[in-house]
Amino acid sequence: MYRLVIQAPEIATQNLKQLARLSGAHTIEAINQQAFKLHGAEIENDESVADFCESNQYDYAFIPEDHSVRDIGLVVMDMDSTLITIECIDEIADMCNLKPQVAAITAAAMRGELDFNESLTQRVALLAGLDESALECVYTERLQLMAGAETMLKGFQAAGAKTLLISGGFTFFTEKLQAKLGLTRTIANVLEIENGKLTGRVIGEIVNAERKRTELIKMRDELGLRADQVVAMGDGANDLPMLHAAGFGVACHAKPKVQAEAPLKINFVGLDGVLNYFK
Repeated sequence: MYRLVIQAPEIATQNLKQLARLSGAHTIEAINQQAFKLHGAEIENDESVADFCESNQYDYAFIPEDHSVRDIGLVVMDMDSTLITIECIDEIADMCNLKPQVAAITAAAMRGELDFNESLTQRVALLAGLDESALECVYTERLQLMAGAETMLKGFQAAGAKTLLISGGFTFFTEKLQAKLGLTRTIANVLEIENGKLTGRVIGEIVNAERKRTELIKMRDELGLRADQVVAMGDGANDLPMLHAAGFGVACHAKPKVQAEAPLKINFVGLDGVLNYFK
């Protein structure tokens, strides 16, 4: 048995009743003003529910009725354009007037059109010679958490979940976010800096799609968890393997390829919507 969770900035009562009919649900319960759960829904009705939600711009998910936030032991997140609103490398590039060139490569990589390792190497090379103080400027002046991020994290953390922030971005930012948000573990790429300037190179193994999946599985196994105790969220093509490895993989305001392939989606509400799926 499943509950159908519906979320949007505004949801008309008559639409909730229609969704209950379409899904076979017997009870409608409010989570908050933007989220409702319909108990007793039948997942076989997914297609008609999906069509209705798409036409009304609602986020939705079928979640096992007996599964709650206390069953989630690990939450895994991408950083750029998922936990935070920006792509850090694009904003770093803006500091040396190269944002259009770098952003074009970033966008193609996130759509899955370029090999991630190659695209990162190309982008970082363009940053050679930039003063490392530019990284601090990006963090203090441009980096913002995605709407609902802190509510989402606090909710999962209060229920006992560990957190992993794994990013194809850079440790300069993930480490600051770890301290700010109380994250259990962070993994990202290391920018090489010599004499206070970026060399245009990355130190060590690049954090790509396969590495994200591998690190999720490693931490899951360390914690002794099942797949259905893991939530993962991301927006780019390099997040898809980890979204599939998690019991609940959520595409968050994601690129079309990710929207098409991810098990769950959030498009119309903030990251707190991921927490609502398990309330």
